[in-house]
Amino acid sequence: MRFPVRSFLLASGLLCIVLLAVGCNSSPGGNPIANPATPSIKPHTQKSYSTNFPLTENPISEQGNWVNGGTVGLDWGNVQTSPGLAFGTVVSGGPPYNDSTAVLEGTWASNQMAQATVRTVNQNSAIFEEVQIRLRTTVTAHSITGYEFYFQCTADGSRHAQIVRWNGRLNNFTLLDDAMGPGLHNGDVIAATVVGNTLTSYVNGVPIIQATDSTYSRGSPGIGFYNQKGTIANNSDFGLTNFSAAEITGPSPGIPQFGIPPK
Repeated sequence: MRFPVRSFLLASGLLCIVLLAVGCNSSPGGNPIANPATPSIKPHTQKSYSTNFPLTENPISEQGNWVNGGTVGLDWGNVQTSPGLAFGTVVSGGPPYNDSTAVLEGTWASNQMAQATVRTVNQNSAIFEEVQIRLRTTVTAHSITGYEFYFQCTADGSRHAQIVRWNGRLNNFTLLDDAMGPGLHNGDVIAATVVGNTLTSYVNGVPIIQATDSTYSRGSPGIGFYNQKGTIANNSDFGLTNFSAAEITGPSPGIPQFGIPPK
């Protein structure tokens, strides 16, 4: 959803935590999610949430545990699910940068982490498709604030990744850092952490981009999707097959170790 960098791309073509695959049925609202069977992040954590998107929902709710960018934020898209997949509901004009967005309910500690497994098929660099992790994000009417960690769903030379701060109103955002990422393949694991003012993105356990910002200290983990120059039919070509998020408490013990290997 970053207009200057996206335009360039279309024109031209450590604070770490251990992430383990263990079962978890907790949710911010205290409602269990049936048979999550997803990676959960446990060491040195407090609140956590894990799901493999077992339901067909538009927008995603999972017993009231998600806040959506369309239903609540009004100016953005919702996130929808079919069993085993979360994906977007809109095509963006770039502008508007009305990314499909959903974040978890409840009050979360400032230091947070999240990870997800990527679905990406029928890749086409002429269509800008992103999967996103959100941290410290708050969705209210006509406002989304917080941090987006996005990963472009291509494995060719157009691959890209950014960390962006959302400032509230639609189309109001600040690029914090960007890089040519390693590219994404179906089954790759993406992750993000925010500890203090340090924000880090990972692909398959390898840090790929880091930025610093202290604008927001509160908000929730979540997910997002962006489709520019595609069609609604393309939305199900890219998404997330599972998602886990947790608060970080205590010392950060080392390089992330991801419990879900890439396919």
